[in-house]
Amino acid sequence: MKEIEDFLRENKPQVKEDPTFILAAQRRMDAVEGIKAEVDRQRSRGRIALVAALAAGLAIGVFATALAFLYPVDASSLHEGLWQGIRLFLDSWKSYLMIPVAILAILLGLVLSGGKSSLSRG
Repeated sequence: MKEIEDFLRENKPQVKEDPTFILAAQRRMDAVEGIKAEVDRQRSRGRIALVAALAAGLAIGVFATALAFLYPVDASSLHEGLWQGIRLFLDSWKSYLMIPVAILAILLGLVLSGGKSSLSRG
């Protein structure tokens, strides 16, 4: 980058006094600003979707963990069905349920704290 600046200082390129050049340059700058605005909108939407997915996963994980630890399961009294299958699954894996919940909480914290610092930089 420094070489380009030095080259331009030494050679001092001449720009023609052409009104069409200025209009074309302004049109290109407007197009670049439009692209930048669209990229910013897409990043914002992606960030919102990521935060929503992490928050939903965290809420579901907390609910499943609470269900596994607070709702007693007697395997002999359960009949076949979806709800009973979920309860048996949660009971058999309840010692490992805290791991994904903790990972989701950490990721959500990192995403939220990283977003504030990137907004203050730009």
